[in-house]
Amino acid sequence: MSKNNIIGLVVIMALLIGYSIYMTPSKKEMEAARRKADSIAMIQKADSIAIAANLAAHKNSPDSVAKVIKDSLSNELAANSGAFAKATKGEEKFYTIENDVLKLKISSKGGYVYSAQLKSYKTYDSLPLILYRGDSTKFGFEFNTEDLKTVNTGDLFFIPASTGKSGDSFSVSGNDSLQFAIRVYPGGADSTAKGKGYIEYVYTLKGKDYMVGFSVRFVGMKGVIAQNSQDILLTWNTDLYRHEKSFKNELTQSTLYYMDNTGDVNNLPETKNKEEKVTTPIKWVSFKDQFFSVTLIAPDKFQSSEVACQSRTEDSSRLLKSMSSNFTLAYNPSGDQKYDMRWYFGPNKFKILRSYGLKLERQIPLGWSFFLMQWINRFAVLPVFNWLESFNINYGIIILILTVLLKIVLFPIAWKTYISSAKMRILKPEVEEINAKYPKKEDALKKQQATMALYKKAGANPMSGCVPMLLQFPILIAMFRFFPASIELRQQSFLWAHDLSSYDSILNLPFTIPWYGDHVSLFCLLMTISTIIYTKMNNDMMGSTNTMPGMKTMMYLMPIMFLGFFNSYSSGLSYYYLLANLFTFAQMFVIRRMVNEQKLHARIQENKKKPVAKSGFQKRLEEMAKKQGYQAKK
Repeated sequence: MSKNNIIGLVVIMALLIGYSIYMTPSKKEMEAARRKADSIAMIQKADSIAIAANLAAHKNSPDSVAKVIKDSLSNELAANSGAFAKATKGEEKFYTIENDVLKLKISSKGGYVYSAQLKSYKTYDSLPLILYRGDSTKFGFEFNTEDLKTVNTGDLFFIPASTGKSGDSFSVSGNDSLQFAIRVYPGGADSTAKGKGYIEYVYTLKGKDYMVGFSVRFVGMKGVIAQNSQDILLTWNTDLYRHEKSFKNELTQSTLYYMDNTGDVNNLPETKNKEEKVTTPIKWVSFKDQFFSVTLIAPDKFQSSEVACQSRTEDSSRLLKSMSSNFTLAYNPSGDQKYDMRWYFGPNKFKILRSYGLKLERQIPLGWSFFLMQWINRFAVLPVFNWLESFNINYGIIILILTVLLKIVLFPIAWKTYISSAKMRILKPEVEEINAKYPKKEDALKKQQATMALYKKAGANPMSGCVPMLLQFPILIAMFRFFPASIELRQQSFLWAHDLSSYDSILNLPFTIPWYGDHVSLFCLLMTISTIIYTKMNNDMMGSTNTMPGMKTMMYLMPIMFLGFFNSYSSGLSYYYLLANLFTFAQMFVIRRMVNEQKLHARIQENKKKPVAKSGFQKRLEEMAKKQGYQAKK
């Protein structure tokens, strides 16, 4: 073994020994941990004895078993809550605060928002739209007390602070606002008159706003919360429930979003169960479904976070996804602490979300990853759609008008496409002559050169028909993103479709067809038929005979494949594509009447007689070839 190897081994051993010494807990920390473990063991042993005695006394009746277990858990929680032991005892009550658009239910146990109802919306089956249910929600601040106990405010019972009003229900309307404060005292409700410290939640509600102020205050907690605390943990977990007709669509558009302190908005995958640790500070976290979201906005920032999203399967419980998040907040134990946070309970409507200036609108999938797509949706489709909406007309008519306007804008592209296809169709006989002249495979290069020379003389470009189609493609994709994400179409009926944001079923099948579903969507069926007709007309218009083998078959199979995909998708989108195809047929008819193909043929023949102008690049290539030939001769 060389000298360098020995030195390296000694250094590594020294590092390992130093690390183990550094990570070994001190004698004081070990004693504290031992005392905590011993106390928990004693409580568990006492509880086990008490449970056994009570079960024997009550002869194991179901009600007595449940009561004994509940009392045992309550006693254990109180024993582990230190100064807040008395605050773990109480009866859960609910307080209601509401404005013109929101109805919030506040639970005395934990003091958090137990449920949030959007008063202007209903579920697909006409039930009140409640964003989440409190029985599946966990919300609370977790911290350590001076007596080495870990407390979570979600386990404590709060009582209302003085509001100047009596009762359990409070409301506000118009431009007014109200505040509702609820507190928990370390000594429980009996300590309110003793002037001790408390933890307070203050909810501020405005008359016509989906945003709710949420101020958290730790007052007089010196000597209660551990003095070595540098931060506290905020836990927020809940389940999202189904609100829309199509469980599959809602599931694939529901996930967790968050914005970091630099302004970047990210999200967990919609189709996968995912846990993620966010080490950078974040500004807000949102639990979002297809059309609605619940967002918690930090006072300044959450220092670090852990977020997770888990999908559920369709069942009778209507459970859609489970969301969870843990946040770290800086805490100063030397004095009072205040966190001015906010809640958003509301629809994912672009205009509303954008008005808060927090990039909440990034939760709406408008194609943010591709600048051209988002520009089309933000600066063209949305303004026109909102303008037409202001006339209070049916949304089916709005989609019709929007389609007409888009077709007018795209008419020059359609004209260019038709002229290109007409030129190719006129040149088709001459292209076939070239193909007959060079039938052998080894003459493929000559055949290609002769064909391109023909196109160049005639002033035709085989790619000129593809470029207009490429220009239209971002608009087609933008519409694909816009319609399923547009809450304006939600539960809006048109013709036989009862909800333009979901599928329009005219026939429910007694069985499920793989890749298709258990129903028949008429708009989707009509769109598929019109697409096949358009494909046929487009193939007839094209003059090229060099179609790749199987390409035509694939072009007809694509609409059939889309039939299975769009059958459970937004009927508004299928309706738009159907209208787009119908107006394309009309445009082709008008352009055919406007274009005289005989004159176009004569112009092509005149172009063929003219000398072909050489491009600058081609001239430079010829000059380089001449020079090389001259030098080779020398």
